[in-house]
Amino acid sequence: MRDAEKTIGNLIDKQSVAFISSVDYEGFPNTKAMLPPRKREGIKYFYFTTNTSSMRVAQYRENPKANIYFCDKRFFRGVMLKGTIEILEDNTSKEMIWREGDTLYYPLGVTDPDYCVLKFTAQTGRYYSNFKSEDFVI
Repeated sequence: MRDAEKTIGNLIDKQSVAFISSVDYEGFPNTKAMLPPRKREGIKYFYFTTNTSSMRVAQYRENPKANIYFCDKRFFRGVMLKGTIEILEDNTSKEMIWREGDTLYYPLGVTDPDYCVLKFTAQTGRYYSNFKSEDFVI
């Protein structure tokens, strides 16, 4: 694919939902819809907000393997990125993606112990468009 980072980045930036998967304690995939990443660096690094006390965080602490998926339903195309998740709880990371209104989810503010950042690092991907799929390495 020519200019994969630009094509995939544009697709990602236009989505209002991200699908994120973890592996549970029995080895099964668990997928959930989340708000889109608060920040991305190319198509390699993605930053999401979540609750430290969540089941998903517990799963990532046990097994950091993950994937994220973005779907453009209008044009029936999508991208799956495979990689790993880190749980970031330092103030610098939390402040980096904090937004006004986040106290709705984290009432104690940016230092709320139940607020953390999921940093996804992509290693490979698969892009689907025009009735064909293409694998790529990041």
